[in-house]
Amino acid sequence: MQPDNTTSPKLRSNELMDVLISFGLIAFVVVMSARVFAPFAGLMLWSLILAVALYPLHQRLTQRLGGRPGRSATVLVVAGLLLIGVPTAMIGDSFANHLHGAYTAFESNEISIKQPDPSVAEWPLVGKKIYSAWGSAAKDLPAYLNKNKAQFKQLSRQVLSAAASTASAVMLFLGAMIIAGIMMAYGESGSQAMQRIITRISGPIKGPRLHTLSTATVRSVAMGVIGVAAIQALLLGIGFVWAGIPGAGVLALIVLVFGILQLPGALVSLPAIAYLWMSGDASTTSNIVFTIYLLVAGMADNVLKPLLLGRGVDAPMPIVLIGALGGMVSAGIIGLFVGAVLLAVGYQVFMEWVGEPEEGAPAAPSLPEAVVAEPTGGE
Repeated sequence: MQPDNTTSPKLRSNELMDVLISFGLIAFVVVMSARVFAPFAGLMLWSLILAVALYPLHQRLTQRLGGRPGRSATVLVVAGLLLIGVPTAMIGDSFANHLHGAYTAFESNEISIKQPDPSVAEWPLVGKKIYSAWGSAAKDLPAYLNKNKAQFKQLSRQVLSAAASTASAVMLFLGAMIIAGIMMAYGESGSQAMQRIITRISGPIKGPRLHTLSTATVRSVAMGVIGVAAIQALLLGIGFVWAGIPGAGVLALIVLVFGILQLPGALVSLPAIAYLWMSGDASTTSNIVFTIYLLVAGMADNVLKPLLLGRGVDAPMPIVLIGALGGMVSAGIIGLFVGAVLLAVGYQVFMEWVGEPEEGAPAAPSLPEAVVAEPTGGE
């Protein structure tokens, strides 16, 4: 008896239609969900990075507070808001006051600029141009500003745009700090959920390893990049204040930004040392002491970075560093973490793929088995 295949094409057509409809509905839900989540992607990504980086500190604080994760997360968030928000508000208020004072002084023609020292013209490359512009501004500031009105207008727009961007970034960071506190309070369940997702994608063997690698990479970059930059900015800031260099706080902030951008702190410490010797306000002995301190602090990143970057990560330090730098170039500060994690995970997956034997290829014998299998000379 032959099987009845008259309905088979229709059944296959209905099954194909069901698959296409299901795929279309899933794609529609994914696309719409991504569009809804897109405005909050940066905030949530920063929150996740902060939560992962601060979670070990949260765990130690939880033990001190008697096993209360919610209270320890609240303490960390409040401390972070005070450490970041209060200085930022003070700097913003001081900046606004300086701008208002400068504008008032300019409107009342109270601004006066001293004539430049002739030695300025001897500076390499740009000395003559700086000396000429400085002299023209000192001779007749309103005429100089009027002559270069277009350039100053463009510069003021760039400064205001940078200030607005910095303010929005700070507000984003403060908001991410609050959300990170909520994530840390539920860190155990969140970590388990993330591990289940990664395990579902990459399998039960590789999943936990990739989850651990991602977590360790984020913490390594936080310590090796941002942590080193903060330590160096603190050391140089203390040195600037100690040496009496004007604008010590602003210079320390510039060192912090340079450190995050992977630029050497010596770009700030060396001009500060030059100013120290040119000003001639202190004795030679004091200048020598300050110079040694600033030189050592300016090169501290060369020692701290190899010690902290890549620590505890199952990937070479150059891989983590290249990923952090490439991610920063592609996506800004947040790319430091995303790039490092992606390149470290990609490196690990690639090396495991390289190490896997080809299907059907005989496994290489271990050394003791090979020795036993060799015929002896007496046989």
